[in-house]
Amino acid sequence: MAQQPSQTKPATTQAQIEVIDRPEDVVEAFNCACKAFGEQSRDAIWIAMNPGWDQVGPAGRPKAAARLVEQWRRTTHDSKGNPNTVFLKATIPDPAEDGRQIIAGLAIWAQLSMVEGRGDPPSEDLRSSVDLEALYPGNEAEQRYLCQICRSFAKQRCELTREKATSDPPSVMHLQLCASDPTYQRRGIASKLVQWGLDEAQRRGGLEAITEASSMGRHVYARLGFHGVGQDMEYVLDSEFQSRDLPPNLFMRTGVSP
Repeated sequence: MAQQPSQTKPATTQAQIEVIDRPEDVVEAFNCACKAFGEQSRDAIWIAMNPGWDQVGPAGRPKAAARLVEQWRRTTHDSKGNPNTVFLKATIPDPAEDGRQIIAGLAIWAQLSMVEGRGDPPSEDLRSSVDLEALYPGNEAEQRYLCQICRSFAKQRCELTREKATSDPPSVMHLQLCASDPTYQRRGIASKLVQWGLDEAQRRGGLEAITEASSMGRHVYARLGFHGVGQDMEYVLDSEFQSRDLPPNLFMRTGVSP
């Protein structure tokens, strides 16, 4: 899920890109995603995956942030000791307080593979990785809807990862999420978060990078070496969900030419 980076040439920024190593930073970075996906773009898929993001109290945003912290804690490692999932933060000087850094961006990169020890295997079945009853207690329809949109969203990602299983290397680097606080957009923050992952993919043996890009962000990914595959993805949904608004997303990868 790739959010809107700068739509113009990024301005010079003092952003520093670092691997998140504290749960408190995951929580602070989650606020960037809330502002970008929830408030700014109203991304229906992200909102569906993060119920309570816009609610106060312990059952609201803190609970949604805690789910992301749990994902961060469950990070596995490949046979070389590399983390299969990397949470990145972009920090900048706090304009309101000298000497203090604030988190202005978040990215999540995941190494995927169907080969044991070479990455986490992706799945089109959301139930294999998410407790849907915890997300939507007693709401079978909403659980089914979430499974269907995520199956469509992950389809090309899973197909390519299966194809890579007989290649060398048999892995890909997937940009799962990239968000920058709208207050600090158009400063190159998102581009730096993406470039970190591209550099890491090379360090890990020249892995291909992939992502699902929004209509607002895909031209920036193209500038960084991604190419679109086919048309915007089609969401296969039951008739009762057909009227729901879903964002256009395009599967993009670095290993093909336009």
